[in-house]
Amino acid sequence: MSLVVLLSGPNLNLLGTREPAVYGTATLADHVATLRQVLDPAGIELEHIQSNHEAVVVEAVHRARDRADAIVINPGAFTHYSWALHDALAAFEGPIVELHLSNPQRRESWRHTSVVAPVATAMICGFGGAGYRLAALAIVDLLGARS
Repeated sequence: MSLVVLLSGPNLNLLGTREPAVYGTATLADHVATLRQVLDPAGIELEHIQSNHEAVVVEAVHRARDRADAIVINPGAFTHYSWALHDALAAFEGPIVELHLSNPQRRESWRHTSVVAPVATAMICGFGGAGYRLAALAIVDLLGARS
């Protein structure tokens, strides 16, 4: 059975109540459930880690290196400055999908830079909660799993 690690960065634990006009009203648990709805029938196990602490997310990537087949990551604000996360992800050999609920390119200029993008296999952004379903479908395809 394949394993996908979903990493959720800072403030994503506040989804559902934090700026619903930007991020929607679905909770992080709702988004995790969406991934499971796609991954479970494909025989892919999902492990989810959320942290507001950069080191915890970096350590999760390190742990994923020896056991996970792919990573889906919504790095939150770490997207724009965490070279430690960039370097950790660069050492991961499987597919990496960078995921954002909103489209950072349509927001403040400081959000336009992603230090994760250069080491990601693909990026999904601007689809709101549907992005989680799209990320799961992308992972199924990238891993060659079929439901």
